[in-house]
Amino acid sequence: QVPLVESGGGSVQAGGSLRLSCAASEFTSNIYCMGWFRQAPGKEREGVAAIDRDGTTRYADFVKGRFTISKDNAKNSLYLQMNSLKTEDTAIYYCAADHDTVWPCYPRSRPAFGDWGQGTQVTVSS
Repeated sequence: QVPLVESGGGSVQAGGSLRLSCAASEFTSNIYCMGWFRQAPGKEREGVAAIDRDGTTRYADFVKGRFTISKDNAKNSLYLQMNSLKTEDTAIYYCAADHDTVWPCYPRSRPAFGDWGQGTQVTVSS
């Protein structure tokens, strides 16, 4: 397992920006796929963005052009830059990692990623 610790959540007004960070205890250069997911109250968890070992990124349609996923292998960290935030982006955001190379690396709900952080709250107010 890969312990993951998120940080950077908080409260922001609509139109604002936040940057989430995720610290991994393993070399991120060795992790096949890492991603960000979110879960809003009363809703299922959904994928937001993913990045593979080579740096290829994929996004859910609802964040394209607003969110950017990146990683810094020197710091073993994953990031999510969120711009133009909307009230509907309010959720708990989770960092996840997956070593199973059978599945393509994208922010998929199933099969689920293998390792998860505890989550960080993002609240966007109007």
